[in-house]
Amino acid sequence: MNHPIELLQAIPLFQGLTEAELEKLWEIVGIRHCHKKEIIFREGAAKTAIYIIQSGMVKTYKTDDQGHEQIVCLLRQGDMFPHTGFFNQLPYPATAETIDQTVLISIPVEPFEQVMLSNPTMAVKVMRVMGNKILDLQKQLHEYVGHDVQQRAVTFLLDLADKYGENRDGTILINIPLTHQDFASAIGTTRETVSRLLSQLRKQGLLRMGRNQFVIPDLDALRHWVGS
Repeated sequence: MNHPIELLQAIPLFQGLTEAELEKLWEIVGIRHCHKKEIIFREGAAKTAIYIIQSGMVKTYKTDDQGHEQIVCLLRQGDMFPHTGFFNQLPYPATAETIDQTVLISIPVEPFEQVMLSNPTMAVKVMRVMGNKILDLQKQLHEYVGHDVQQRAVTFLLDLADKYGENRDGTILINIPLTHQDFASAIGTTRETVSRLLSQLRKQGLLRMGRNQFVIPDLDALRHWVGS
């Protein structure tokens, strides 16, 4: 493992803090190693800690009365969750589950609130992170409302490309262990529908898929597919 200070310095939320401040922060945090598909916390449980992803990926989702999942967020290295974490007594707003093997920095809520109260710089950064995530969720909601399932699927793929894609000479590689069910939960449809849509995109040369990977040969062509 890296030196504790280096570990914290690598997290955007804590960049700019002095070594003394980071040392103080390290006194209250813990490291949690999670297996793939491990539940971190469940929706409605008492909130005891906030988490930051050191490595790996996490999905948060809500469950309806019929037991269907609706993915709220896909989270990656450096992300903090839940975003409604501090200065209230509300329970966890959604269930969090790892997508891959994941290492988390665990921050107990009450001690960290005290650290933030004594460090305005950190408090401002936390508020900015929360504000940016709210804007991101609002954008996602706006893009999905009123769109049919094909439009939602393409929008989701484009969002994955923007956040996780690696550009290799115009070809976008998205290395993410996302199942068809996860994809379906993210856009509010069934696994069978997603399978048909992805198969259609593949047959038209707009998408290739491998194990834990999506490949988009031509991003502009995918953007224009729904309107064609």
